[in-house]
Amino acid sequence: MTEKKQLRTIDVPFVALSPSGVAIRDRLKNLTAEDEKVLRLVGEHLGALASRDLAVRCGQGHDHSTQTWAARKRELTAVSSSRWAGAITKATHDQWALSRRAQLAHVQSLEAGTRTLMHRLSLPLGEKGGKRAAGGYRSKSEWFQKTRRLAVLEHRLDRARAERDAGTVRVVRGGRRLLNTRHNLAAAQLAEQQWRQRWEAERWFLAADGESGKRYGNETIRITPGGEVSIKLPAPLARLANSRHGRDVLTSLVAFKHRGAEWADRIEANRAVAYRIHLDVARGRWYLTAAWQRPVVQTIPLETARARGMVGVDTNADHFAAYCLDPHGNSVGNPRRFHYDLNGSADHRDAQLRHALTRLLHWTKQTGAQTIAIEDLDFTAEKTREKHGRRKRFRQLISGIPTGKLKARIVSMAAEMDLSIVAVDPAYTSMWGDQHWQKPLASPRRKMSRHDAASIAIGRRALGHPIRRRTAPPRDDQSDRRGHRTVQAGPDTRGREETRPHVPGPRTRSVPPDAERTRVTRTSKTVRDVRSDQEWV
Repeated sequence: MTEKKQLRTIDVPFVALSPSGVAIRDRLKNLTAEDEKVLRLVGEHLGALASRDLAVRCGQGHDHSTQTWAARKRELTAVSSSRWAGAITKATHDQWALSRRAQLAHVQSLEAGTRTLMHRLSLPLGEKGGKRAAGGYRSKSEWFQKTRRLAVLEHRLDRARAERDAGTVRVVRGGRRLLNTRHNLAAAQLAEQQWRQRWEAERWFLAADGESGKRYGNETIRITPGGEVSIKLPAPLARLANSRHGRDVLTSLVAFKHRGAEWADRIEANRAVAYRIHLDVARGRWYLTAAWQRPVVQTIPLETARARGMVGVDTNADHFAAYCLDPHGNSVGNPRRFHYDLNGSADHRDAQLRHALTRLLHWTKQTGAQTIAIEDLDFTAEKTREKHGRRKRFRQLISGIPTGKLKARIVSMAAEMDLSIVAVDPAYTSMWGDQHWQKPLASPRRKMSRHDAASIAIGRRALGHPIRRRTAPPRDDQSDRRGHRTVQAGPDTRGREETRPHVPGPRTRSVPPDAERTRVTRTSKTVRDVRSDQEWV
């Protein structure tokens, strides 16, 4: 007999937390030439200070303390203002912390790559691998090339570990991708002057954190309920102010159409609101972004989220496959697919994803369900070059699935429509869904794909029901001699994936349970001997 496959532990479903922050944006229209000049000068001046402060912070490494932070802030206050200095130093610390997290992720990725290479190099040539571990290499040439690859990764890993131990991080204000574009202007279809304008605009600093208790929630960049925008100019540029107390009032009026009422309530109550002004060089437009934090909202219990059914969603590289389930785990209606195209620019991909999620959320509201079940996907360890070196198309497939943006967007968009999100473990959902649900639900009028079946598996796991269906007794054994099987066993029932023990007697409603036969009759097996006074029980 073959040994039974050992399944990995499946994590318990959980309700995703609601978003803790809000950001809205509006365009600064009808700016005069003088307004744009002031914004450019302020952005350049504060951007230079931010670059200098970031360099000092990166040079300090682990030697940072509250005393060094205060010293940096005093130096910046002399050439700007106290609030501008606070905003710059806070942005510096946030950037340094983000770089440290990215550095740790890079070290872990290199460690995983070296472990995979060392394992595969230790196997004989041509040995087959499994789903849990890759096999040996196919030829001596490939084996030799991977030894060189291992040496390169080990060198990178030693250098990354040394930099992390020393507290050294590498940060590029403006973005490393835009910096590298300077060497590929022809491929980016940019002139040097165009690239220079984008590079300078990305390195400007025009952001101010809010402060509760101050007028309209922000003293540095202030917006009145009527939409008037005024900026507290740094000390060296105070001569450019057109209002009292060194403030410059812009001619543009801001009117937030999205969440405008919520924003107005905050500023009228003098609650903190952070603002950021930036220039879109390609369009030549100025924008203002307002952001604030929301109080942590207690998520609903999992049992409450399951009360009205669930919509299971399977995430794929080009569409969402969704199926509505009732509280008992039964499918309702037909499957739905929401397609999107993730080719092209980042803005196009983001718009496609938002459009698909919007249609999914509206359809969920129409079904009457209040909860969406999705997989808690994370492909950081599954798309490595060392693990799937030859399977390039598979690596591109899983890299194209928008896992990071999906988690952030679906939670925030669902919260606005009073929908909850339940995240489930993605283990075996596609395999068991294809095995147990695709064929039974297919009909001449309903086409079921393996992705539709996976959405049912995801929804059932979120509801607490088992995914695998126990097969019904064969047709030639209606007395259930082989054991009665049913899918509607409770989630807490022991042995629900196994056969039910044999109980003597039939399982039909027409005969008492203590009867041993399904039918009792005095008739003969031949038709000619049948009497008219036959009796059926």
